[in-house]
Amino acid sequence: MRSKVFCVWLASTVFVTAVPDIRAASPPAPLAFRIDEGRNINSFVRAGPVAAHLLLRSGTEPRILVAFPAGNSGVGLWFAKTDAPLVWTLVTPPRPLSAFDDERRPLHGIAFEVETDVPELRPRAAVLSSVRVLRDYELQGQAPAEVMVEARITGGRISWSRERLDGAAGIQLTIEPGDGTRVTAERFVSASQAPLRLRIQALTGESPLIPLSSTLTAQAGKDTRSRDVLSFLSYEEKFLAGSWRFNTYFGRDTLISALLLAPVLEPQALESAIVSVLDRLAPNGEVAHEEDIGEFAVLRNAREGRGRVATPIYDYGMVDDDFLLAPLAARWSQQAGPARVREFLAARAANGERHGTALVRNLAWVVGRAASFAADPRATNLVAIKPGRMTGQWRDSEQGLGRGRYAYDVNTALVPAALDATARLFESGLLDEHLDAGQRRTLALARSRGLIWAARAPPLFFVEVPATQARRAIAAYAKEVGVDAERPLQVPTGPALAFHALSLDEEGRPIPILHSDEGFRLLLTEPAPPSLARCLAIMRPFPAGLVTDVGVLVANPALANADLRRDFTRFAYHGTVVWSWQQALLAAGIERQLRRADLPASAREQLTQARAVLWAAIERSRALRTSELWSWSYEGGRYHVEPFGRPGADADESNAAQLWSTVFLAVTRDTSPGN
Repeated sequence: MRSKVFCVWLASTVFVTAVPDIRAASPPAPLAFRIDEGRNINSFVRAGPVAAHLLLRSGTEPRILVAFPAGNSGVGLWFAKTDAPLVWTLVTPPRPLSAFDDERRPLHGIAFEVETDVPELRPRAAVLSSVRVLRDYELQGQAPAEVMVEARITGGRISWSRERLDGAAGIQLTIEPGDGTRVTAERFVSASQAPLRLRIQALTGESPLIPLSSTLTAQAGKDTRSRDVLSFLSYEEKFLAGSWRFNTYFGRDTLISALLLAPVLEPQALESAIVSVLDRLAPNGEVAHEEDIGEFAVLRNAREGRGRVATPIYDYGMVDDDFLLAPLAARWSQQAGPARVREFLAARAANGERHGTALVRNLAWVVGRAASFAADPRATNLVAIKPGRMTGQWRDSEQGLGRGRYAYDVNTALVPAALDATARLFESGLLDEHLDAGQRRTLALARSRGLIWAARAPPLFFVEVPATQARRAIAAYAKEVGVDAERPLQVPTGPALAFHALSLDEEGRPIPILHSDEGFRLLLTEPAPPSLARCLAIMRPFPAGLVTDVGVLVANPALANADLRRDFTRFAYHGTVVWSWQQALLAAGIERQLRRADLPASAREQLTQARAVLWAAIERSRALRTSELWSWSYEGGRYHVEPFGRPGADADESNAAQLWSTVFLAVTRDTSPGN
């Protein structure tokens, strides 16, 4: 649900400027791998100037789609609904292909061969454009008229081809029938009982990205799939958030992934991630959430009166990413050491600005944004999502925050952590040559403001439900969603069920939804033992907590009103579903808390038990470890994995390759003595 755009800033095309001594001496080896999930075959290839993700969807609503990191471009061919479920077979996996268009401009893509045993397919629509356009077509069944093009039949082949709307090299899709198959614009038909076989080429004219030659250190996990996914999504210009749907820069995804992967990222990879964020900062220091590039930028620029130009447009509508840069920069500075930090901060981006100047711009914004609550610590002075929006942090579907305005993770974890990180960077002296007098005065306030936020923000999210009331509500909810209410509910025997609200409404009232964003608090702050116990309240079995046989859910509305329960279902993007990276966040957070020396034995016991429960859930869902998210069904007294993205049921679609789902390469269970 990342298609909403709020505040934008026009900027010229940006490329990463990495410091010369960490540049790769040789290109990375070719990459090819496959991930099958539910009805989807996902086949990835990257070699030379080619990087592509082929997705074949089986079922009664079949689809062939190719997404390219280059320009966030893609082609999609949707077919009419079939009477019986179709099953694709990938006969020949994608191989890299380069060609030229009629004007001798280079095109790069893939060729592959597929077949299916249905006798006939009827093409519904071919869309060749930005992945953003393909995403919208998948959800809404509509695309801008100016990107649609008629099929051409030549020598028995069918093809769609067009230039980009600004006249740049465009995109092509060509399908040649195999033996026994005939294709027209209306029908693909196989003769007699022969399989319907198609040889397909998909090409884009967008400029290729430069893959990072090396991403991980020797200390990284050895999981091959996660390594392949991270490699496919990692480039010198930027990290891609996920494929197929988010094949470009997202600030939040980059920062969270880099923060969790930092212990095992090569210096070039970590610094490339930081520079990609610095290069896209707003003039006031806010972090860019998303970028419109390629043809999607052309479409928006034309619609907004700037003509058919591909100047990127950056979205600054989110609030959480603004507070993630400081913690990552502080972590990196510890790893890199003072000499390297000074060298990096002195280097210049493509626009001539020093990296240190850009970083200070964000840090000063963070400290300034925290001023109101530090002066008057009441709920309505917290960081709210921006006016006119329903979204503002990673739960960026319309109902992801339960219609709240003040997010728990932003205000209890990200802001205090950003202020603490800013204070540490400022006090280190490493920023001195990049500070003006006003910025120096502002950053000097980070420490005191951080202490106020850490002490006064979390209590505003406290929720306590009388135990008797909680038992009744949870039992009724179990029946409502069709899970076994006879399982032990594990509601505390004390007077109340205590936890932290997902968010506060516009008047500062807690919205009583259990949530996995406790992971941010555990990773980035040091809660006092009573607050730590509230953080761990989520680690009970669902529907009393978030834990299921298929993973830890990201939300549980059992104690909320009926309207919210209808919004937070297993078919909702941020409902009672499992997100892979949120489990990793919780795991990393628990390990950080266990390394504290100031906790009583009772708190350590709670953490140890929570770790055991969490890792058992993680291990049961390993097959989906690189996916964005998944759902569940309940049968025979157990939860069963259901891929997210079922037409007519789920609100959206999951990515098979997701950047922040690779973080288990750095997040492992610490079995050292004493933990």
